[in-house]
Amino acid sequence: MAADALAELAKRRGFFFGSNGAYGGTAGFYTFGPQGAALKRNVEDAWRDRFTIREGNREIEAPTVMPEAVFEASGHLEGFDDMLVECPECGESHRADHLVEDATDIEDAEALPGEEVAELIADNDIACPACGTELAGQPVEAFNLMFATDIGPGDAQPGYLRPETAQGIFVEFPRLKEYARGNLPFGITQIGPAYRNEISPRGGLLRLREFTQAELEQFIDPEEDEPPLDRVRDVEVRLYPATEQEADDGDYLDTTVGEAVDEGVIGSPWVGYYLGVAQEWYERVGVDLDRFRFRQHLAGERAHYAADCWDAESEVDGDWIEIAGFAYRGDYDLSKHDEYGDDAFTVFKRYDEPKTVERATVDPDMSVLGPEFGGDAAAVAEALETLAERDPDAFDGETVTVEIGDGDDAETHEVDADVANFSVEEVTESGEHITPHVVEPSFGVGRTVQTLLAHAYSEDEVDGEERTYLSLEPEVAPQDAAVFPLVTNDDRLTALADEVAADLRAAGLAVAYDDSGSIGRRYRRQDEVGTPFCVTVDRDGIEGDGPDTVTLRERDSAAQVRIPVAALADELTALREGEPFASVADRYDAVDTDVETAGN
Repeated sequence: MAADALAELAKRRGFFFGSNGAYGGTAGFYTFGPQGAALKRNVEDAWRDRFTIREGNREIEAPTVMPEAVFEASGHLEGFDDMLVECPECGESHRADHLVEDATDIEDAEALPGEEVAELIADNDIACPACGTELAGQPVEAFNLMFATDIGPGDAQPGYLRPETAQGIFVEFPRLKEYARGNLPFGITQIGPAYRNEISPRGGLLRLREFTQAELEQFIDPEEDEPPLDRVRDVEVRLYPATEQEADDGDYLDTTVGEAVDEGVIGSPWVGYYLGVAQEWYERVGVDLDRFRFRQHLAGERAHYAADCWDAESEVDGDWIEIAGFAYRGDYDLSKHDEYGDDAFTVFKRYDEPKTVERATVDPDMSVLGPEFGGDAAAVAEALETLAERDPDAFDGETVTVEIGDGDDAETHEVDADVANFSVEEVTESGEHITPHVVEPSFGVGRTVQTLLAHAYSEDEVDGEERTYLSLEPEVAPQDAAVFPLVTNDDRLTALADEVAADLRAAGLAVAYDDSGSIGRRYRRQDEVGTPFCVTVDRDGIEGDGPDTVTLRERDSAAQVRIPVAALADELTALREGEPFASVADRYDAVDTDVETAGN
């Protein structure tokens, strides 16, 4: 399937299209049409069902604008960059690593240093895609991807549109831990928009400036908490470890989650668990597993906070695209916010039995420190307390040396040991404060939608006529069914069709109604938007002594069965929840007549 064929279908049938077309369009922004919005919402609901409800997690919804201090603490102000190269002739900006990937066999130029990317641009005679000017010698610079804004009028507080939903969870941890009663492990999920000022948006829904993420932050005690790995131990996965990517003859590793964790291929059992859960979920919503893999990040592309990271990748139009990331973030996020924020980002871990321990303490004599150190007295006292915890032996001499301040501003002071009032006391402790570690599965919803459309796109022939259809799973298809009166010049058929559609909607099913054109054309329209089942009201179903019946048609096989109207809602609900059409068909009579070519 060519990318332009899918893009044309997506626009024509109302899945997605470029935004603001009346004003020339805005790169990196897409509008989901009626079909696409429904498909996207169903994907989100399926994700919520698996990663929130079935995992026993809780969902929040945080603001999309956050103050600058949040992103200073998280590291986004300094390190959330892409590589930019600007054309000296036309002034167009481009992602330098993407230019290298498009012109060479290098798959992950993002993992390379900027200087090396600049050399590759020169060595491969890479030119500006817009005007053809060679880019050799042009600097490759870091470009921060966050959208800046002001919070409030006048001397407004600087803020940013969030580049990920995760920080909205992390900054609220002090309150969220209360809802969990301070008990680890617990998980918080969030589905919502994020924003990145992409240098060169491209690929439909693959690289946008506004996009939807579905993220889970799993907070764990790294010393005690283990995932329920046995639930997914036998799930078969296709892995692409970093060692295989770097080898000249590297290849995929087809294994199970359990074997990969046991052998250390996947370093974290928690990451392994979520790879298994994700594999099952992707299969459930319709990703073609023959075009799917988990790729481990190379050292150069791994985020600064991640001890290990794997991407779920799907093949779309010959390219592998990232559709989810699975990172072991350690205690980086909570430690940073604990350092910068005004609240405690730790939890109290209660011991099974109280422990008696020796605790080094100081009680500095401020009547001496004040006159001697002036405005630095409080900082000296705090430094003494820190030193007592870290190195009690430093108080063995007659004086104690402490350092206050950072970097070039650091100052060293000596304090008499008797002024520090150092002592070691026995105390009984019932527990300790620990900083939880974080495991993060992060899913791109738009990228998942595009993958599902690409993998569902099919062409075949029915009754000698070519057709295009989307083989979407019933759970995520934009509509559950479509209802047609076979002809529109029979009031009995149209009245029953209206009644059937209303009853199905009352049962919670998303139903389209179509009475325009031949029945064959109506089937083709529904096939092309992925509607899994069509219901046709015809004269055979209303004439006779028995209950009224309708024809139920399955999209992929075009097989048809006659089914009582009274049973229709229950059967369609069962089909949407995963019951095979063949099981339903076994309970009813197949339709021999060909209504595909019948007209009005």
